[in-house]
Amino acid sequence: MNLRFRKYSWQLAPSSIRDIRQRVFVEEQQVPPELEWDDTDEIADHYLAVDDSNTPVATARLFSTLEETGYIGRMAVLPEYRGQGAGDALLRHLLAESAGRFQELKLSAQQHATGFYQRFGFHICSDIYDDAGIPHLDMRCLAPTLASQPGDQRAKPLILGEDSKSWLFSDEGTMLELMDSLVAQAGQRIWLYDDVLDHGLYDRYPLRELISAVARRHRLSEVRILIHDDKPLVKRRHQLVELMRRLTSRIELRLVNTDYPMENQPFLLADREGVLYRHDFNKPEGFANFANPGRVKLMEEAFQRMWDAGRGSLELRELPL
Repeated sequence: MNLRFRKYSWQLAPSSIRDIRQRVFVEEQQVPPELEWDDTDEIADHYLAVDDSNTPVATARLFSTLEETGYIGRMAVLPEYRGQGAGDALLRHLLAESAGRFQELKLSAQQHATGFYQRFGFHICSDIYDDAGIPHLDMRCLAPTLASQPGDQRAKPLILGEDSKSWLFSDEGTMLELMDSLVAQAGQRIWLYDDVLDHGLYDRYPLRELISAVARRHRLSEVRILIHDDKPLVKRRHQLVELMRRLTSRIELRLVNTDYPMENQPFLLADREGVLYRHDFNKPEGFANFANPGRVKLMEEAFQRMWDAGRGSLELRELPL
C-alpha cells in the first residue's frame, strides 16, 4: 500500500482525523468520549495517512512538552486497512519526523500492541496499568534517528536481550543513542570502563537519570565506573560523580592500577547481554550489541580483573557535596 502523509494543527485538521479516532477508539474500543478528546490535541501535530485515491487510512499525533522528548499518541488504523502495512508506514514516518528533533520518543501502548512497537526500537519501561479500561504499558525509544533508518529490518531492534546483530557507529551522536538505549534497559548492572569520564559523553542529565534509575531499581543493583584519571573530575563538577556520592552503596568509582595489565579499549556493559565497545579512547568509533552474552562474559572477566586491582579516589571522596 502506497501512503502519503499530511501534517496539521488541530485547528486546521480535516474531519477525517476525528472520524478515524471516533470509529477506532470510541466506537470499536469503547473509550469514553471525554477521555478520547483532550487538551493535548490543541498542542499536537496531527498526521493523516491517505492512499493513492486520497482516501483516509490512519492517523496519529505527535507532541512535545519538553524540547528533548516527543510523545506519540492516538495512533489508529481503520479496520479495513489493517494488515497491509499502514501502521508500519505511519510509525516510520513519525520516527523520520522525530529524527534530529527529539532525543527520545515515548508512547503509551495497549498491551497487545507492544510487539508492534518493539519492531521499531521501542522498549517497555513500566508495569501494566489501566487506561480507559484497556491494559497499557509505557514504552520509549532513545534512538529515534537509528530506528527511523530504512533497510535494516530486525525483529526487535535495540531491545536488550533480543537484538543479536551489531550496531556499528562512527560518530558521537549515534554512539550516545546506543549508549542511552543500553543503559535505559539495564535491570541491575552497568559497568563502565574508560580512560576519563569525559564530560561530553557522560556528564549529561539524560544519562544521569538513566543510571540513577538502574541504581535504584533493585536492592542488588550496582553501577561500577573504572577510569584511569580522576583529575578532570576534581577540577570540574560532574553529574555522575555527584550521583555516585549520593548513592554510595549502589554506584562506585575506582581508578585502574597501572602496575597491572589494562584493556586498551573502552567499553560499557549492560546486565549480562549488552555491550558498547569503542576501538579507541579518543574516537567515537565501535559497535554495540544488545544480545551477546558470550562477548559480555569475556569483557566482564577483563573488567573484574582491573576492578579488583583498582583503588578508590581520595580526591573525589573529599570534595564537598
